[in-house]
Amino acid sequence: MIQKSLVPEVSVTDALKKGSWDIKLSALIMGFANLANKQIIKGLLFLISEIVFLIAFVSQIIPAFKGIITLGTQTQGMVTKTIDGIKLQVAVEGDNSMLMLIFGLAAIIFCLVFAYIYWCNLKSARNLYLLKSQGEKIPTFKEDFLTLANGRFHMTLMAVPLIGILLFTILPLVYMICLAFTNFDHNHLPPKSLFDWVGFTNFGNILSGRMAGTFFPVFSWTLIWAVFATVTNFFFGIILALLINTKGLKLKKMWRTIFVITIAVPQFISLLIMRNLLNDEGPINALLYKLGLIKHALPFLSDPLWAKFSIIFVNMWIGIPFTMLIATGIIMNLPSEQIEAAEIDGASKFQVFKSITFPQILLIMTPNLIQQFIGNINNFNVIYLLTGGGPTNSHYYQAGTTDLLVTWLYKLTVTAADYNLASVIGILIFAVSAIFSLLAYTRTASYKEGTVK
Repeated sequence: MIQKSLVPEVSVTDALKKGSWDIKLSALIMGFANLANKQIIKGLLFLISEIVFLIAFVSQIIPAFKGIITLGTQTQGMVTKTIDGIKLQVAVEGDNSMLMLIFGLAAIIFCLVFAYIYWCNLKSARNLYLLKSQGEKIPTFKEDFLTLANGRFHMTLMAVPLIGILLFTILPLVYMICLAFTNFDHNHLPPKSLFDWVGFTNFGNILSGRMAGTFFPVFSWTLIWAVFATVTNFFFGIILALLINTKGLKLKKMWRTIFVITIAVPQFISLLIMRNLLNDEGPINALLYKLGLIKHALPFLSDPLWAKFSIIFVNMWIGIPFTMLIATGIIMNLPSEQIEAAEIDGASKFQVFKSITFPQILLIMTPNLIQQFIGNINNFNVIYLLTGGGPTNSHYYQAGTTDLLVTWLYKLTVTAADYNLASVIGILIFAVSAIFSLLAYTRTASYKEGTVK
């Protein structure tokens, strides 16, 4: 094999210019250089991939490109046909805009994959040029194949997951993004109807048009919810951890176990139980009424303001134990010498907490706080299982008073079949989450310390 330190850097372009006729022809006929240099199997694989691509390009890819541009021209319906002199109404199948969009995107990905294979063909030709110019032995297919199980084994393992990511992650993600630029809604449902490209119209409707009256209130509540849900879990989790780890407290393991039980119970079960307990006719209202503390049922989940406070409270019940466990691990590993020295110097427990304990906890937990905040922006379970987004609000389109952007997206998709608007909401959620994560994380002390190291 060639030792890279002894071989001058030669680009693919230079190899094609300076190489022999077989190297040059490999730019037009894939695998030609390999075939000419007796790498028969490798050359045939490149050649077959080119033939398959050309056949697919003519028969499948070109129609797919036309389909993704037009998204269909023939609608499904009845047409009049004359059969044996008799005019009859015959049902005809129309174009399916959804399938055309998917096949078009798949065709683009297929072309990108072939472009990578073509580039591998050119690199293979360049390597042959280098080997011949250095007088080195040209490896056989068996020797090349063995490198996939040795030096390039990581590439072999990555091949299958990469194909899965392309088909089941990249393709659906790009498809979802494309829907934001179409009019794919309840009035344009395929295969009965066609939908078409509309540019940034949907973004205009969400941000400044008829949907702005729903988007901005829901967006504001999403941010308020995310802040309060994150902050309350963080501070009360730390307080609980400090109380449990107080010197002199007996049965610490028992207290820890009691609070961790809420984690052992599946979240959806806890939320459904809380939903029943906080119902207008639920056990809590019934108990308060029997004790004579109330005359009317408290609207825990039926009043807009009460419902928001109830959601934040229930989320504390679910989330505080997680923060408590993390904070407990940090507190148990704090340098005891520093705390003892501060106490000897006369510092109060609050001063020790303010100057030593809390900064250490915050330093370590800041990335986790950012993760919790983004998770709360997309916290579907708590809202949907507790209130279902309610109580209803007649001023909102397909959204309730406690709906987050993510639950509104769900309703736009499942209930209203407005896939274009749901796609816009999904893009905006991603933009907000990504921008906040990047700005917040790069400004944390944890990140700066890691960068310095």
